[in-house]
Amino acid sequence: MSLHHSTMPLIIHVLACVFGMGSWVAINGLWVELPLIVNVLPEGWGLPSYLTVIIQLANVGPLFVTLMHKFAPGKMKEIIVIYIIISIGIMASLLMIFFWKETTLLTGRPHSTAFLTLAFFLSLVDCTSSVTFLPFMMRLPTKYMTTYFIGEGLSGFAPGLVALSQGVGMVKCVNVSKTINMTVDNFTEWSSIHQIETHYIPANFSTETFLAFLTVMMIFCLVAFFFLTRVPWLPHEEINEEHVADQMVHVSTTESELNKHISKRPTNQQNSSPNCPTKSIDKAKLTDKTQNVATSTFTKYSKQQLLFIYFLVAWVNSLTNGFLPSVQTYSCLPYGNLAYHLSAALGSMANPGACIIALILPKRSLVLLGSLSFVGTAFGAYNMAMAALSPCPLLQHSGAGAFLIVISWILFSGTLSYVKVMIGVIFRDESHSALVWCGAAVQLGSMFGTLTMFPLVSVYDIFKAGDSCKSNCPF
Repeated sequence: MSLHHSTMPLIIHVLACVFGMGSWVAINGLWVELPLIVNVLPEGWGLPSYLTVIIQLANVGPLFVTLMHKFAPGKMKEIIVIYIIISIGIMASLLMIFFWKETTLLTGRPHSTAFLTLAFFLSLVDCTSSVTFLPFMMRLPTKYMTTYFIGEGLSGFAPGLVALSQGVGMVKCVNVSKTINMTVDNFTEWSSIHQIETHYIPANFSTETFLAFLTVMMIFCLVAFFFLTRVPWLPHEEINEEHVADQMVHVSTTESELNKHISKRPTNQQNSSPNCPTKSIDKAKLTDKTQNVATSTFTKYSKQQLLFIYFLVAWVNSLTNGFLPSVQTYSCLPYGNLAYHLSAALGSMANPGACIIALILPKRSLVLLGSLSFVGTAFGAYNMAMAALSPCPLLQHSGAGAFLIVISWILFSGTLSYVKVMIGVIFRDESHSALVWCGAAVQLGSMFGTLTMFPLVSVYDIFKAGDSCKSNCPF
């Protein structure tokens, strides 16, 4: 008994965190590894644009799950679906280690068909997790939902740290001498020219090793989920912790089985342990206490308030998953590689940091969440403006400019991460279907942001890339 009360909650927190990390670790890992991958694959710097489109095509997964919940409620076994998608993620990550460099000639040009195909399956796993992992977490007490979001935040932070230790994207400027020949009036002349070239510093370890790290993380996610399905579920644990043994069922139990289990319990349960005195529970008192807990914990929202919350979900995720990731290099790299890596690493750190703050200071005020969304949007607007000015943003050659862009990315990520966590907690207490539609709103917002940015970045070339070793600006 003491093991359960003292150790079990900590174990469940760890499992929920690892489970949350598996939700987006694969795609987040590919994003932070792109600075190395684009130097090898034929698409070059156009590869991120392809990747954003592939991620949105993978929304067929959450769309299917959402439609199943709508038109065939109860038919889909949530736990089986989660096992399937995590297994797909493990296989795709494993195959990526061996085949990510493979290309195929299409229309006379080489294309990264293996990388893009496997990236689609990884995206399918991560996108579908939004409408399966969250509803599953509803089977556990609310406190574990925040831990899950911390793990989800770490799904970007952990690959970022590994990529930084790998030395991703570091460059050096080299003065090289080249000999060229010129033919003038049938005479060949040789001349030597000097020019500055950008050379990429070799990574501390290979891309294959990094992809192996992602595979291991997906395996950990599968193991964590396996044990989470066997975690004891404690009805009324806050009210009657003495009756753990008789009330124990598993989170893998279906809703109908759970209701059947609770209804079959006798009104006055007795603890048969020889170390504890026999106790009985007054049914009326238990009902009163349950109602008091429900009243103090849950807040009922009107339809207008729920629509506002869903709008916040879609808007915040359109910024964090669509609009801004597409232009982070344009907004940061003009200030130097150090500014880019600090904004990426510390921005990722701000995500789990905001989750920890939400755990300590949970605030469900819609006014506060709306205000934080506005503040985060303002920081995102600054980042977007600097990207639009690339390769010559404001204060480009000053420490103040680099400091401002790093701080702006940190605060952008931190404020909107807090909003996402608190909205997830709100919907967790609302209903199972609310969490499902919350996941759908996440993907809808992400798709809107990505499909808006793709033509601007890849078709109309609104954003211009510069060369770190060459002067790109007239001043």
